[in-house]
Amino acid sequence: MMNKKMTEMKKTTKDQELRKLAMLSERELMMELRTSEKGLSEEDAKNRLEEYGPNEVSAQKPTPAIIMFLEAFKDPFVYVLALLMVVSAVTKDFEAALVMGIMILASVIIAFIQEYRSQKASLNLKELIENTTAVTRAGQTKEIPMDEVVPGDIVTLATGDMIPADAVLIWTKDLFINQSSLTGESMPVEKFVDAGIDKNSESVSALDMQDLIFMGTDVLSGQGKAIILKTGQNTFFGDIAKNATTQRGKTSFDIGLTKVSKFLLRMVMILFPIVFLINGITKGEWGEAFFFAIAVAVGLTPEMLPMIVTSNLAKGALSLSKHKVIVKELPSIQNLGSMDILCTDKTGTITEDKVVLVQHLDPLGQLNDQVLDMAFLNSHYQTGWKNLMDIAVINFYEENKNQSPYHSVTKLDEIPFDFSRRRLTVVVNADGHQFMITKGAVEEMEAVCTHAEINGEIVPLTPELQKRMREVNIRMNEQGMRALAVAVKKDVHSEAIYSVEDEQGMTLIGFMGFLDPAKKSAITAIKSLHEHGVNVKVLTGDNDIVAKKVCSDVGIEVSHVVLGSDIDNMSDEQMKDEVEKTNLFAKLNPMQKSRIIETLQGNGHTVGFMGDGINDAPALRKADVGISVDTAADITKDASSIILLEKSLNVLEDGVIEGRKVFSNMMKYIKITISSNFGNVFSILIASAFLPFLPMLSIQLLIQNLIYDIAQLAIPWDNVDEEDLLKPVRWETNGLMKFTLCIGPVSSIFDIMTYLVMWFVFSANTIGSQHLFQTGWFVVGLVSQTLVVQMVRTRKLPFIQSIASPAVILSSIGAVGLGLLIVLTPIREVFDFVKLPANYWGWFILIIVLYLITVEVAKRIYIHLTKEWI
Repeated sequence: MMNKKMTEMKKTTKDQELRKLAMLSERELMMELRTSEKGLSEEDAKNRLEEYGPNEVSAQKPTPAIIMFLEAFKDPFVYVLALLMVVSAVTKDFEAALVMGIMILASVIIAFIQEYRSQKASLNLKELIENTTAVTRAGQTKEIPMDEVVPGDIVTLATGDMIPADAVLIWTKDLFINQSSLTGESMPVEKFVDAGIDKNSESVSALDMQDLIFMGTDVLSGQGKAIILKTGQNTFFGDIAKNATTQRGKTSFDIGLTKVSKFLLRMVMILFPIVFLINGITKGEWGEAFFFAIAVAVGLTPEMLPMIVTSNLAKGALSLSKHKVIVKELPSIQNLGSMDILCTDKTGTITEDKVVLVQHLDPLGQLNDQVLDMAFLNSHYQTGWKNLMDIAVINFYEENKNQSPYHSVTKLDEIPFDFSRRRLTVVVNADGHQFMITKGAVEEMEAVCTHAEINGEIVPLTPELQKRMREVNIRMNEQGMRALAVAVKKDVHSEAIYSVEDEQGMTLIGFMGFLDPAKKSAITAIKSLHEHGVNVKVLTGDNDIVAKKVCSDVGIEVSHVVLGSDIDNMSDEQMKDEVEKTNLFAKLNPMQKSRIIETLQGNGHTVGFMGDGINDAPALRKADVGISVDTAADITKDASSIILLEKSLNVLEDGVIEGRKVFSNMMKYIKITISSNFGNVFSILIASAFLPFLPMLSIQLLIQNLIYDIAQLAIPWDNVDEEDLLKPVRWETNGLMKFTLCIGPVSSIFDIMTYLVMWFVFSANTIGSQHLFQTGWFVVGLVSQTLVVQMVRTRKLPFIQSIASPAVILSSIGAVGLGLLIVLTPIREVFDFVKLPANYWGWFILIIVLYLITVEVAKRIYIHLTKEWI
C-alpha cells in the first residue's frame, strides 16, 4: 500500500511539473530550459545527456548481469531441486546434496550465460534498427537516435514519427496523435499550440492538455515542432513501463511451456510418494527409501529445460541474424515456426518496391503534361511522409522535364494525408495565382470533384463523363498500374488559410499511372511457403484490380476479392467463413486489417503479418508474429516482433524454417527426457517391489542423471529432418502423455532383462552383492539412455537416413566415455561401485543392441498408428 501511495504521489508531482511548464509562454519556456529557436549546442546536449542519462525507460534498458543471474533461479524445476537439496542436507545425506547443488548451479550458470549472450547480441542487433527523431541543434535539423534526446531539444514531427519524450508543442499543422498506449482511447487526438483549456483548473491533467505530447505515442498525420521537457524514466511512459515490465502478456509459447512444466511437476508429485512407500515397506529401511525417492524425484526433474529452451531461442536468433532477420523478442522465433497463415501487404513484399511513373493522362486517357506539373508540385512541396509514388513523381519530373511552366512558386499551405480521406493537398502561389492541388485515391477524389478539365476546357462531371473516366482507370488497373487522381482549385481564398472543408467542388485534371512490378523472387518464395504449410493472404489498401493481377503474377490463387466496404457489412460469423476462403482483401483501412487477423486467430490459426506502412501498425500488434523492415516508420518497427533487413519473402522463409528447427529441438529434449525418465522410474518401481536392496543408491542415480543432462546440452545444435520442416509446429501437450506411456516402458523391458542377468548370471542377488547389481545396471541405464537419443531424435532410420549433428554425436560419446571412466577406474569407489566381471560386457552389448532395435520397432509402430513423431 505504501509503495502504491508513493507511486501515485510521484505521478501527481510529474503531472504538476508538466502542467507548470506548459503554462509558460514559448519565450519563458526557452529561458527555463536554457534553449533557443536554433536548439541546443552540441556541447550543451552532451552535458545534458550526462546529467539526465539516456532517453530510455526501464523496459528498454538492458538487465544488469547480477539481476539476470538471480532471475535464472526463478524456475519451478530449480525450486524442486533446491527443496530436495535442503532436505538431503538436513538429513545429513551430504553427497546427494552436493550433487543436487552441482545440478542447480550447472543449470543456472549455463542458462545465465546463454541469456546474457542473447541480450548482448540483441543489443548489438538493435543498433541496426534504432529509432531516430529529427532534432534541431545549433540551427541544423538532423536525425539522431531517440535515446540521445535531452530536455531542451527542439524536435520536428511528421506523419509516422514516434514521440521521443514528453514535450510541449510550439508549432502544429493538422497534427493528430495516437495516445492509446497511455490513455486507452482508440480515437486520435488533435493537438494545438494554444489548446484553449483552462490550464489553471485542477481538474485538467497533463494528459488532457492538447499542447502536451508524450513518449510512447505516435503521429498519425500532420506536422509539428516541440520542445522536450522530460526524458527517460521521468516521462509518463517511464512510469507505465516501469510498472509493466513484470506484467508481460503470455504468448502461446509461454502457455505451452507452462503446460509442459506442470505436467512434469505433476509426475514428480505422484511418483515420489509411491517410490518412497514401496521401498520403505519392502526394505524396512525408511531412511534409505526416503533418500532414494528424492534421487528418483531429481531424475524426473528435467532441470536443464530452462537452459535448453533459452539456448535454442538464442541460437535461433543468432542464426536468423546471419539471414538478415533481427529478432526483437526471443519467443517470437517459435511463433514464427508455428505460423500457418502469413498476411502481407502488397507493396515491396510481393512487388519490386520500385514504383515508377509510367503515364500521366487527362480524364479521357490522353497524355497530358499539366497533370505531371501539378502532381510534381504536390509531391515536391508536401512535408509529410513521402511515399514511393511521391518519389516516383519527383524522379520522373526531374529526369524528363526541362523546366517548370511557372516562373516562381511559393508554398502557402498544406492539408496532410490521412487514412480516412486518402488524399493530400498542397497550396502554392504560382505566378500570382493560388493553386490548391489535391492528389489521392481515385474513388475518394471523384467524390470531391464536380468538374473535369479536357483539352483546356472545364466541363461539368456528368454521369457519362464519369463512366468514361472509370473505364480509363480500369484499363490502367488491368495493366497492373496503380492510378492516382489529380485535381485543382484556383484562387479559393485571398489569404492562405485552407482546411479539409475546402476539398470540394474541385476540377479533376487527370490520372497518374504507377507501376510496381511483381518480384520474380516472390514467385519462388510463395511457392516454398505453400510447400511448408503456410498460406499467403494479401491485405492491401490498394485497388483490387491491380492487387489481383499482382497476386496472379506471383502464384497466389484468387477466386474472389473482398473489399474493405464489404467487411464493414459482415457479421463476425460471416467473417469467420470469409477469411478462410479469401486470399485477397483490398481497399482496407488499418482497423479492417486488424479485424481480419483477429478473425483468423479466432479460427485457430497462428497468424503472421508483414508490413512496413504506418497504417500497418495495428495489424502488426494484433498478429502472433509482427514482421517489418528496418526502413519502415518508427511506429511500425516498434509494433513488430521481427525486423527484416531485406524486404523479401525469401528472407522470411528462412525465418519460418529456423523457427521450426528451434521448436523441433526443444520438443526432442522434452519428449526424450520425459519418456526416458518415466521408463527409469517404472523400472525402479518393479525392482523395488522384488529386490531385497535398492536397485541403485541415491548418489549413483544422481550422478547418472547429471551425466545424462550434461550430454543433452548439445540438443539445440542438432540437425532437423526436412520432413519436420514442411508444416507448422505447435505445442501439443496432449500428445506428451501418449508418447511417454508408449515409448518410456520400452526401456523398462531391458532394465528388467538387466535385472535378470545380474540376478541369475552374476548371482548379484544378496545384500552383500548389491553393489555389483547396482554397477551393472548403472552402466546399462546410462549408455541406453544416452544412445537412445540417436534413435528417438528422428522419425527416419538413424545413422543411415538421418545423422545427428557432430555436437550431439560427440556429447553422446562423451557421456558414455565418462560413465565408463567412472566404473572402470578407481573413481568407482567414491560412488560405491565395484569392478565388473569380464563376461559382463558381452551381455551389456547384447542388451544395448536389442534395446536400440526394439526402440526403432516401437517407433515405427507408434508413427504408423498416430501419424506423428517429435
